[in-house]
Amino acid sequence: MRHQPTKEFDNEYFDLLRDVLIYGQETTDRTGTGTRSLFGQTMKFDISGQFPLLTTKRINVEAVVNELVWMVCKGSTDVKWLQEQGHTFWNEWAFEDGTIGPGYGKQFRDCKGVDQIADVIKSIKETPHSRRHIVSLWQPDELADMALPPCHGLIVQFYVRGEFLDCQMYQRSGDMFLGVPWNIAFYSLLTKLIARLTGYQSGHFIHSIGDAHIYLNHIDQVKEQLARKPKSYPYLQIAGNFKDINEFNYDMVFVNGYNPHPPISAEISV
Repeated sequence: MRHQPTKEFDNEYFDLLRDVLIYGQETTDRTGTGTRSLFGQTMKFDISGQFPLLTTKRINVEAVVNELVWMVCKGSTDVKWLQEQGHTFWNEWAFEDGTIGPGYGKQFRDCKGVDQIADVIKSIKETPHSRRHIVSLWQPDELADMALPPCHGLIVQFYVRGEFLDCQMYQRSGDMFLGVPWNIAFYSLLTKLIARLTGYQSGHFIHSIGDAHIYLNHIDQVKEQLARKPKSYPYLQIAGNFKDINEFNYDMVFVNGYNPHPPISAEISV
């Protein structure tokens, strides 16, 4: 049977967690922590109604939204703005000048002079059935100057399906416990935002991961999460009569009905 997008978000994620635990190979990695790793995996989410914030542990909605605003709307690489919003999750990778080099934000909005986000919005509006609605954050000639080469967003492709806008994102490296739940929410929100600006309804988010891995020091936390029962999913609304992605901010996002299990702490590997 074809792998259909699902509204059972935690279960889709759980299936991949279990596969990595059972079938993944133990590998060394850049951080020295070690992982269980499985290559070439895909999850599919139907985001036409409820929003895929996982319920088996709390996801920091404000942090996800503000990271999207920082990267996509502002096109910023300066972590000071995030710090001013109370977020320190990029501090570990920032250079001495307080930036992450020509990483995510620059590539989204100023990739060798090209505003990839503005261009993809324009192309969806003008030629909806084009096969070229693509954003790519992987620019080989600038990787050495980045604090961290992009893990996600190597290819982000949008697809118009009737009244719906779908998105597929390729991620080269996915930290299944800490990073991937965040990435699911980030790109689902990006899909809803682009859909809003182009006159469509958000449809499917397809999440493709090259190296899907669980760090060895997260195994117990993964097992704890897998023992939890998913709850009902929230709805996310984007308010305001804005027509430009540069105007979007956290105050325009309303999440209704999010009542997840408590967070599960784990050490991040840098």
